[in-house]
Amino acid sequence: MKLKGIIFDVDGTIADTEEIHRQAFNKTFKENDDIDWHWPEEKYREILLISGGKERFRKHLNEDETLKNKVDDHESFVHDLHKRKSKHYRDLLKSDGIEFRPGVIRLINEAREKGIQIGVATSSSMANLRSLFKKVLDIEPNELFNSIVTSDTVQDKKPSPAAYQCVLAGLGLDAKDCVAIEDTQNGNMAALAAGLKTIITTHAYTVDNDFAGASIVADNLGEPDKPLSLSQGNSFGKNYIDVELLNNIISNTTTNDRVSNIISIK
Repeated sequence: MKLKGIIFDVDGTIADTEEIHRQAFNKTFKENDDIDWHWPEEKYREILLISGGKERFRKHLNEDETLKNKVDDHESFVHDLHKRKSKHYRDLLKSDGIEFRPGVIRLINEAREKGIQIGVATSSSMANLRSLFKKVLDIEPNELFNSIVTSDTVQDKKPSPAAYQCVLAGLGLDAKDCVAIEDTQNGNMAALAAGLKTIITTHAYTVDNDFAGASIVADNLGEPDKPLSLSQGNSFGKNYIDVELLNNIISNTTTNDRVSNIISIK
């Protein structure tokens, strides 16, 4: 079995953007006198268990009886909040010295050189994705990726496998020939439900998530001179994630014995 595709999540996986998103949420709340919300770091860890900005807004609106009774049209309210939050995110991104996480560009370049297709499955918008790649690499995402699925394309958020299924269809590949790179519990579940092996790169907001079934859980993809720190799985003697290691993973029929605990999402 040979690796044919790698599918990346974006926020927290390609780049450590979650803190910028948190700041954008709080900036949006602060400018609205009717909203008495603030999401500190500890709270935001819990919030990230909900995929999608609009979904997070809906949940908190439903839990806020005072605000819920003030708002006549809940969906319009949520859409307006999300629109303003997204603008704040893109504005903050322009002034932030953000870079891609260790190993991301190296792995993408290696895969492209070896004819391996690259995809993106994200719950973020295409506008946010374009802003990130413009900021870091000054290119359009479609200059790097063969198939891109965003929240503009697929409405069902992770842990639904819909985004991954759509990317696989766009790549014209079977899940057994691909791996997913993720950073969250919901992302891991979504990719597994789509039939993919998963590599998880954690960060401050997701390090305590449950990554049952993941082939590898590490702090990042690593670099030859900056080894990853492995917390779950078999890296086959490697100290960074490369195509050779990913080939070993998809060829290895032994799965994590906790994978049976994963509930497939229809």
